[in-house]
Amino acid sequence: MKSRINEFGIEVIDLQIKALKKLKNSLSNSFDDAVKAIIRCKSKVIICGVGKSGKIASKISATLSSVGAPSFSISANDCSHGDLGRISKQDLLILISLSGNTDELKNLIKYSKNNGINLIGIVSNKDSYLYKSAKIKLLLPNVTESGHGIVPTSSTTAQLCLGDAIAIAVMRQKKFGKLDFKKFHPGGNLGNKLKTASDMMLTGKKIPFVNENELMKYALKILNLKKLGFLVVVNDNGQSTGVFTDGDLKRLMQKKKIINNYKIKLFMSKKPFAVEKNTLASEILNKMNQKKITNVCVFDKRNKRRTIGVVHIHNLINTMK
Repeated sequence: MKSRINEFGIEVIDLQIKALKKLKNSLSNSFDDAVKAIIRCKSKVIICGVGKSGKIASKISATLSSVGAPSFSISANDCSHGDLGRISKQDLLILISLSGNTDELKNLIKYSKNNGINLIGIVSNKDSYLYKSAKIKLLLPNVTESGHGIVPTSSTTAQLCLGDAIAIAVMRQKKFGKLDFKKFHPGGNLGNKLKTASDMMLTGKKIPFVNENELMKYALKILNLKKLGFLVVVNDNGQSTGVFTDGDLKRLMQKKKIINNYKIKLFMSKKPFAVEKNTLASEILNKMNQKKITNVCVFDKRNKRRTIGVVHIHNLINTMK
């Protein structure tokens, strides 16, 4: 049996779900126009709101910047005291307001008109000054707020969701991929998830190379010395032709007692699993678990047959922690 307090929470969530359904059904060609305007902008996307809408503006601005559309949010109050100078004619201005008649935004609207600055209005009131002044009008549906119907909740959720929708649409239209996203997120848990093979691979002398014509007695010395549990077998041109692992050695020893004077190419595993240097760490780990391997060769797409690094599962797991 749900408590009365739980029922309060469910009521708020239900109202916001209804608001988002209304928002979904309200999208028009203006949404398309707004996304294209942001993509065409050669300068900055400047976003402003008042009160709770100002908080939403900051979040939308941060999301746009993270997907390759340079943006910052500004304070409407500060704009009345000099910050209008931060806005240039090449910028795109987005104003967010529930009523569209907020006094603090009027100076911004007038400034955009006088300087020919492209203005996008996100507003719920068609009769408002903002709606009538905006070049691109994104009309939010009328929604029911929680808390006696007056606390900004459902409306700000709709504003935030619309901003997220715009940002992701911009990202997809610009073909802004995971590797692009990674450039703006080098740290934290998200940065770790976006690390690639090139971020964690062992290179140079750490790679356990051995020529395919090397005798096993010498190859096994390298296997023991490098302590990675595998060897990368290459031909005279430095191209990878296979790998030899601890597992291969165990299986071999069950069949043959004397292997020292055989060439390693007779026992190597041909066409081993390898990854391109920009492959995400999460994808590599998933494949390694599926194939039950502990090492993987890394190549550059310009030459798939040449190993430029190796990734060991221990390095991979430590990097992603």
